[in-house]
Amino acid sequence: MTIDEKNPIKPRYRVTESLKASPRIIADLSAEDHGSSITVTSGVIKASIQKDPLKIDFYQNNVLSVTLNGKGLMRFEHLQRRSQAEPMEDPDSWEEEFNSHRDSKPNGPEAIAMDLTFPEAEVLFGIPEHADSFALKQTQGTDPYRLYNLDTANYEVDSKMGLYGSVPVIYGHGTERSAGVFWHNSAETWVDISGTRKPDPPTARFMTESGIIDVFVLLGPSPLDTFKQYSDLTGTANLPQFFTLGYHQCRWNYDNETDVKTVAAQFDNYDIPLDTMWLDIEYTDAKKYFTWDPVTFAHPLDMIKNLTDSGRHLTIIIDPHYKRDNTYFFHNYCTENKFYTKFANGSDFIGECWPGTSSYPDFFNPAVRQYYSSQFKLSNFQTTTADVMIWNDMNEPSVFDGPEVTMLKDNIHFGGWEHRNVHNIYGHHQLMATFQGLLQRDSNQRPFILTRSHFAGSQRYAIIWTGDNTDDWPYLQHSIKMCLSEAVSGFSFCGSDVGGFFNDPEIELVERWYQAASFIPFYRAHANMGTKRREPWLFPEKTRLIIRDAIRKRYTYLPMWYTMFYEHEKFGYPVMRPILAHYPKDSNGFKVDFEYLLHDHLLVRPVMERGVDSVNVYFPSKDGGQNGDVWYDIDNYEKFDKVGNQSIKVDDHKVPVYQRGGSIIPKKETVRRTSLMMKDDPYTLVVCLNKDGYANGTLYIDDEKSYDYRHGKFIYAKFEFSGNTLKSSFASKPDYMTKSTLERIIIAGLAKTPKSATLHFENQTQQLQVATFEKAISISKPGVNIAKEFTIILNSAGSANPVALKFVLLFLFVKFVLKGF
Repeated sequence: MTIDEKNPIKPRYRVTESLKASPRIIADLSAEDHGSSITVTSGVIKASIQKDPLKIDFYQNNVLSVTLNGKGLMRFEHLQRRSQAEPMEDPDSWEEEFNSHRDSKPNGPEAIAMDLTFPEAEVLFGIPEHADSFALKQTQGTDPYRLYNLDTANYEVDSKMGLYGSVPVIYGHGTERSAGVFWHNSAETWVDISGTRKPDPPTARFMTESGIIDVFVLLGPSPLDTFKQYSDLTGTANLPQFFTLGYHQCRWNYDNETDVKTVAAQFDNYDIPLDTMWLDIEYTDAKKYFTWDPVTFAHPLDMIKNLTDSGRHLTIIIDPHYKRDNTYFFHNYCTENKFYTKFANGSDFIGECWPGTSSYPDFFNPAVRQYYSSQFKLSNFQTTTADVMIWNDMNEPSVFDGPEVTMLKDNIHFGGWEHRNVHNIYGHHQLMATFQGLLQRDSNQRPFILTRSHFAGSQRYAIIWTGDNTDDWPYLQHSIKMCLSEAVSGFSFCGSDVGGFFNDPEIELVERWYQAASFIPFYRAHANMGTKRREPWLFPEKTRLIIRDAIRKRYTYLPMWYTMFYEHEKFGYPVMRPILAHYPKDSNGFKVDFEYLLHDHLLVRPVMERGVDSVNVYFPSKDGGQNGDVWYDIDNYEKFDKVGNQSIKVDDHKVPVYQRGGSIIPKKETVRRTSLMMKDDPYTLVVCLNKDGYANGTLYIDDEKSYDYRHGKFIYAKFEFSGNTLKSSFASKPDYMTKSTLERIIIAGLAKTPKSATLHFENQTQQLQVATFEKAISISKPGVNIAKEFTIILNSAGSANPVALKFVLLFLFVKFVLKGF
């Protein structure tokens, strides 16, 4: 639904770049005008529009799911010309002062607002980015939630303040259904939350400085349905390169080429996997991007080759502020071609950032994006290679001497649009250009970009992290809450700076953060330049071993992570999920944000409290009662099948993580120094049975790097265990070859321990050994190529192999005869 001025004095801004494609118009709509109201229907969907006062009720299967303007709080301030306007009592109507900054408003106040009610909901969530709980809090008597991209170093936790990203999608969920609303606007927005449940159900009032009312109503009815409807609009993360799911080491800054080489080598010395080294702004020549420091990084190609020869990658930072230096090619070109963002008076905008006096490319101009993208070509940026990836930081945009450390709202962008209209998508447009630049550099290699600023749809171009956090336990706890909120809002590939960006973390916090982050999508350690060096081997041996174990455990699960991200792109569901995603009737789990699900495979409860020897783990209910799933501890396959909170003992090495009964997870248990080195290694399947003795799962394999998978070059295997039989199958014949075999099968939850197993593969039969393993069984060395269909049958004590049985009987007969003689 859109609401715009009928005859504005000039067009109002409408966002388009966040959508994956233009919305499809359904042809089977029917409308009935009842005079005071209009009813529009399409299948099971109905919208009832009350004309005056305006109210719109959205129904699915005759159940009221969302109401727009039910409380009559809609506002729409029309554009004006000052010479024609009525005198206004509010002196801020035409301009505002913020500290020493003046914000002119040539068209007066132009705000819009509307209330959105979720009649069936018991909890609201979404609208990241905030360092707050997953479930949104009431805002009566306090500040509303703010959506305004800002450089908020040392941000507060348990706060509604705006952070680096703004994703204006909100969800309501109750035991019967979910629904959502995407408020499609890129200007500064405030969101008030009120109501709890019937007769005063949860309501969100969106209040935005400018633009139009442009909303998409997502009618679910399940949480996953609703999340998919949003991803159908704004897109998913592209399948990442495999290496990006490994461990990343970053610092502001590694000093020089020798430092980078030494750090990477030390990971090998201490047998700790590492996939990517990162460089912050100090690698450049005087903070001029697309350059290298001629002293400290004089031989960047040699440094890059040293990393790539060991199977590793380099990621470097490229920010959106450019040094005003007439010896700098990028600045000169932007000045000559009028490529910079403008002050309200039309001159180039100038602000302070890391290089000092800087200007900011107007990425809303297609020609600017094209020029910026071209700088990534190897013919231009000759001191990089196609394997170097990019980090876009400070792109809110950050302006040190600007209002709230950002750009002036009355700055002018391409097309004459004021910055106030497009602030939250400035960084999004830089991402579009960076992504295109990496594609131009190598069209068949999937780009990897990390961004701080983000908006709806930015997930199609980049991954995110939670920004400049602090070395304190609440920041570890909020990393889970923030990434959960981002995941349901499109950003599955999320992480935090392990250990905290600022200050020097205590030892226990470092240990627990590494453990927690090993089960979060983006796994990167990062630290401020003023902190002590924190590479894992610099800690005491006990801590080093804990860190090593956490990283190595992460690498064993890389096949699961890669499969989940393929399915994210294919099906549109988030990778990291709140409890309510799969347990929608369990109201006790709606606000749980100290634990989460990975797909529906793992339940993860990180240890995020100081000095504890036990933590509460919440095992959810399937029906709101005592009917739950079976869960298996991934370390020893101990079974848990009770619903509710349970106290779990932990020690220095223990993190409670559980595999759901009914799932099959692929792993690789040979851990090497990089993920690239694991490419041809064999797989282990971990089969955890539900109460009915059933389980299924999937495994995705491709070349881990290119776009060939979009042309059918991949393996997508499905596994099913039922009736003591494990089978693999393929929806279509795999069009990709792999050297990897099936090395091991672990099965937990069997009623009886089998004596042996039989492999059936391509008209061949092979007997397999079975051994007990913790509280499970292990079948070793099936040896079958993972890209081939196979069947493995467990043989009980009473169903031994007939050939083997004949040998046993013959032995007993001979023994009996000899004894008789």
